[in-house]
Amino acid sequence: MATEATFTVPADEFPLGSVFERLPDVTVELERIIPARDVVVPYFWVRGTAVDDIETAFAEHPGVTDIQFIDSVADEYLLRVEWTLEYDGVLSTLTETKVPLVKAVGTSRRWTFDIRGDDRSDIAAFQQRCRELDIPITLTKLHALTPIETDTERALTDPQREALVLAYDRGYFNTPRDVTMAELGDELGISQQAVASRLRRGIDRILESSLPEFTASSGEDT
Repeated sequence: MATEATFTVPADEFPLGSVFERLPDVTVELERIIPARDVVVPYFWVRGTAVDDIETAFAEHPGVTDIQFIDSVADEYLLRVEWTLEYDGVLSTLTETKVPLVKAVGTSRRWTFDIRGDDRSDIAAFQQRCRELDIPITLTKLHALTPIETDTERALTDPQREALVLAYDRGYFNTPRDVTMAELGDELGISQQAVASRLRRGIDRILESSLPEFTASSGEDT
């Protein structure tokens, strides 16, 4: 099953991170990566500075072969930079293992990458290659992609879903609870009894759709 992973690397472990030495307050977000023979061409957005400062900062990196201003939207700037693969272990490893980059955001503290593989073995191969190259990545999230709407989601009514999401978000299911049922009712504009009914019937629906052997009836929709 297709799998997405999120990992981080220190800011100075990524060539684009050199911009933070001169512009520590900017945020850089990679748009996409295009492999092309012996170079990788990333399009990226930069926030928090003027475009002239960006071009100057990147031009000083020995691995940069070209940098071009492409477009701007409000205070964000889209640029394209080319550099040889030898200057970027992360991007060259992604290209080598054919693992697509979904998103990458960099600050002066760290880079955070979202990648996607056809299955977990692709992510494992990427991790292994990074270890072989001593690239200090830290895996922070790993999950399988699921359909846009699961059977469980389809089983819930909109009011049940709204109540469950709010209860989870506010910490109702924590121990001890961070919010009372009455407080949830105030936020939803319904009585405490109605909140209890929606949560109970929503949980019943989730169990019914998730556990084939679960046959208890959840009653009428609320």
